[in-house]
Amino acid sequence: MNRSARFYCIALLLLTAVRALASPDAAVLEAESRRIAAIERAKDAVLAIFPANGRGGGSGVVVSADGYALTNFHVVQPCGYYMQCGMADGAAYDAVLVGLDPTGDVALIKLFGRDVFPHAEMGDSDEARVGDWVFAAGNPFLLAADFQPTITAGIISGVHRYQLPAGTLLEYADCLQTDASVNPGNSGGPLFDDQGMVLGINGRCSFEKRGRVNVGVAYAISINQIKHFMGVLRSGRIVDHATLGARVGRDDEGRAVVKEILDSCDAYRRGLREGDEVVGFGGRPVNSPNSFLNALGIYPKGWRVPMSFRRDGRRHDILVRLAGYHGREELLKAIGAKKSPPPQPTPKPDKNRKKSETLKNAAPAVPQIVADHYKRKEGFSNYYYNELERKNVWDGWMSQSKPGESRGPWKLTGPLASGGEYALVIGESDASLKLSSTEIKWTAGDELGDTLLPPHSGGMMPALFLWRRLAVEGPDRFGDVYYYGTAPLPGSDRFDGLADVLVGSYKGVVCRFYFDPAEGRLLALEMFPDEESDPCEIYFSDYGGKDGSMIPGKMRVRFGDEDFATLRIEGFKIEKQGEN
Repeated sequence: MNRSARFYCIALLLLTAVRALASPDAAVLEAESRRIAAIERAKDAVLAIFPANGRGGGSGVVVSADGYALTNFHVVQPCGYYMQCGMADGAAYDAVLVGLDPTGDVALIKLFGRDVFPHAEMGDSDEARVGDWVFAAGNPFLLAADFQPTITAGIISGVHRYQLPAGTLLEYADCLQTDASVNPGNSGGPLFDDQGMVLGINGRCSFEKRGRVNVGVAYAISINQIKHFMGVLRSGRIVDHATLGARVGRDDEGRAVVKEILDSCDAYRRGLREGDEVVGFGGRPVNSPNSFLNALGIYPKGWRVPMSFRRDGRRHDILVRLAGYHGREELLKAIGAKKSPPPQPTPKPDKNRKKSETLKNAAPAVPQIVADHYKRKEGFSNYYYNELERKNVWDGWMSQSKPGESRGPWKLTGPLASGGEYALVIGESDASLKLSSTEIKWTAGDELGDTLLPPHSGGMMPALFLWRRLAVEGPDRFGDVYYYGTAPLPGSDRFDGLADVLVGSYKGVVCRFYFDPAEGRLLALEMFPDEESDPCEIYFSDYGGKDGSMIPGKMRVRFGDEDFATLRIEGFKIEKQGEN
């Protein structure tokens, strides 16, 4: 073959290779199209968040059609209760603060200005695996002047990461690690999976010492943790994370064991002791102190979760109520809360002051719609939303259970499992329980926890007294009642979701009322005589109609680890005042 022929063959081979490169495989093109489509859908829900004064900012993501959005606590902290949020449609929307989680570095805000907002769906962060493709969206370096979010792609480089607090309350538990570029301004923005589902909220990232440039290590708060907190964040409260009341460390064999435990905590009352090996928490296996901290760190204060431990080769499964990790004052200090100053008279305008100087020093005006959706109260980030959710729960219950106009005693009757009948009367300040051979009378004193009758029930009669009081008096006159948020009800054998919870305080005791969010019915109540005692638990079920109201047909009373009694309710009558 002569030189010209060889040159021609080489040129033909090169041309074929170039054409092959110019025409990628169909599967590659399809994957690219899916990726572009996912980003196109997801970007419309991404926020560029700015304080009203325009200095600083961050990112966020809308997660519901009615405008609720997630971001970081450290993003909204400089904003106060009012911020503006730019979206990919080019418009800026007013937003108000709803709930704060300063420990988990999460905040919930509410946008105004549209009937329906583009929003992203929340995925399942427990399904994330190292190597999964992800993309981060947000406003790095605050350069998104047109509100178009920046998209950076990468992979999940680590799961179930735990970072201890570093001089603050911020505790990043069970977070996702990614090498997608997350830079200053990305904080609070979403980490999406390749389908455009939110896997987490970007928070901490690692930077070089010069230039504040990401070095490929960023952390996102897992969306499954945030799902646990969504209900309590909607309460407008400053929420806290949970503690077990015990310290778990590693023994000589590398096992996760209890090193210290408070004898006042619920876990101690359930049987956990120093030296026990922790093998499971919240449905997760535990094989190290780190895995325990990850499992514990995703729960709010007040939840009740399953726990497993091993002692002398025998496994024990318990349910533990989780206490708060921080004190009230510590949380208030973390968010920079200050007591409201006494009202001052409005100063008279200074005629000698220049108008330009007055405008320069004036605080940005708060839009009326934001002012209408904000109410200040100590201990709450926005009390307006607590009142709103409390009213929703109350209205749902009253649509099912109408106590009637009479404020007379309630009389419940029915059979006893052991034979015979009972008659339970609950009045405005007392209660009585008549059995075949005896009668127990109870009167409300200054402290309801002083007389917990019947014996061994944990206080069934004062607990039922509070049930009637809430129904008759309503949340405004009951005592101090606030909306806690949502929580599981593992003691119930008829409900396995998250219940709406109202917390009421009256005469020295605290009572938690659990409601079915779909049907409005009262599922259970727990009455705590004090913080270091087991509550009396009462579970209501078998509802049926009577005189236009839904009345429970069964009450199961439980105290500690034992059922005290199960009462069938065959008769329910609201007597007239003064009627015996």
